Amino acid sequence: MPEDVSGALPEETKPRRRQARGERRIAQLLQAAANVFCAHGYTATSTNAIAREASVSPGTLYQYFPNKEAIAIELGERLLTEMREAHGQAFSPANLTLPLPEMLDVTVDPLIAFNCENPAFLALMHGSEVPGRIAEEHDALHANLLARTQEVIGHYAPALPVEERTRIANMTFAIFKGGLDLILAAPEGAEREATIAELKTVLLRYLCPLVEGPCADEAAVTTTRTR
Repeated sequence: MPEDVSGALPEETKPRRRQARGERRIAQLLQAAANVFCAHGYTATSTNAIAREASVSPGTLYQYFPNKEAIAIELGERLLTEMREAHGQAFSPANLTLPLPEMLDVTVDPLIAFNCENPAFLALMHGSEVPGRIAEEHDALHANLLARTQEVIGHYAPALPVEERTRIANMTFAIFKGGLDLILAAPEGAEREATIAELKTVLLRYLCPLVEGPCADEAAVTTTRTR
């Protein structure tokens, strides 16, 4: 086959480059959407606002997404995928081999880190007009988180009846959610770290009475260290 000395790119290279540019543009639009959702919420956000945030024309945005709902679905699915990965890291079988105080550290940390790194997750998932598909996936993720929490409680307190285990799991999740709101509202740095430590102390003091052994002493030590 004669060598092409014209300097032109092979035809198969051009689609790959166009695809890479398209992926970068989509990432740019999704990040802009995340910023605007955080600032104004899903309902108040418009495609024009997202285009302005991304420094592109509305026409450019519509080349990739037909409407705001399509943007929210794509962003939501990506965030849900990352959240599932955080859940996998938090609820790994190896973590259940740890004493309760250490288990709380390695379980809570990846969940907090995900939400701190992705504030759009809560802004999008808790909107009043979130697309149904995303709301359903979020509800399934929430149910899975509660089920995993019940499994953890059952591991550390196997004698608990199922209904009590369920009630404690719901309360544990409510404590975590309330603490997470305070963490996200705290300034980054020392204040946020102190708020994270307080949440862990609350969880430990709530769960310690379920566990046999020196857990209560560990809770007292943890509280002392965080003050």
